[in-house]
Amino acid sequence: MSNGHIVIGELFGTAVLILLGGGVCAAVTLKKSKAKDAGWVAITFGWGFGVLGGAYIANGYSGGQLNPAVTLGVAIKTGQWSHVPYYLIGQFAGAIIGAFLVWVVYMGQFAAHLTDAEVLAGHDVDPAGPSTRDESLPGGPVLGVFSTGPEIRNAVQNLLTEIIATAVLVLFILTQGMTNGLALNGLGILLTALLVVGIGLSLGGPTGYAINPARDLGPRIVHALLPLPNKGGSDWGYAWIPVVGPLAGAAIAGGLYRLCFT
Repeated sequence: MSNGHIVIGELFGTAVLILLGGGVCAAVTLKKSKAKDAGWVAITFGWGFGVLGGAYIANGYSGGQLNPAVTLGVAIKTGQWSHVPYYLIGQFAGAIIGAFLVWVVYMGQFAAHLTDAEVLAGHDVDPAGPSTRDESLPGGPVLGVFSTGPEIRNAVQNLLTEIIATAVLVLFILTQGMTNGLALNGLGILLTALLVVGIGLSLGGPTGYAINPARDLGPRIVHALLPLPNKGGSDWGYAWIPVVGPLAGAAIAGGLYRLCFT
């Protein structure tokens, strides 16, 4: 597996992950979408299918890690660090591309949503973001399409939530036969996708379950750069939590694997 294959596989796989995951958030959030108000269960399954599609696409080229936290956990398990920068390049570039494509697909819905009087008055809820609009807090009416945000803004709780949820994900992956640091088999990918759905249903309520630094940071950058009217801020004050939390959870999972499973 060459470094070029790793970048290409992770770029395409992560782009599909974010396109489908961010796409379901847009579908559920935006006015004039046929899936408006479909709810949290739809969002969790959308992200699970995003993992499924992206990982299968990338598996033959890069192993379909699609997540810097997974890459960190695998590197801790195997001791193979030389490919890590190439995984990260592909993952963050893919996340940015995927988030941009979400905007392309829902361009008309973004325009309708962000110029709607009810939305601008704060009466229309973003189901992918906090359940109530508080104009004293950062973020805007479509930030939840791109990135995560907490229901209760408590840095310690939010960080612990991301650490625990990511540790569950990474420990599961490490115990599914990823012994060569490269790829899960087809069944392992399916089971991982189902676990992501389960994490969303069970542990996603407090923060929206980033469990992936690229998934949150890449689309947040796109939100900041897109010329969307009335979009509000990108909540950079919170942005470190869905990066640091998943990486810490992955490090814990990798350490637990080496301590308890080898």
